[in-house]
Amino acid sequence: MAKQSFETALKKLEEVVARLESGELSLDQSLKLFEQGISLVRQCSQRLDEVERKVQMLISDADGERLEDFS
Repeated sequence: MAKQSFETALKKLEEVVARLESGELSLDQSLKLFEQGISLVRQCSQRLDEVERKVQMLISDADGERLEDFS
């Protein structure tokens, strides 16, 4: 699956979940859609990890200590 924006991947994931929850798909269709959903979850997770690393970098000083604790 081609790389897409986080927002696009999340919207597609929501659509996949809605279709799976509808209960109107065959087992084969459900499996194929589930595989697509897993791929979208991985894309979203990877993007969130990238953003988290960037945020951590931005809030750390030169010594690697956090300037602000958001937890």
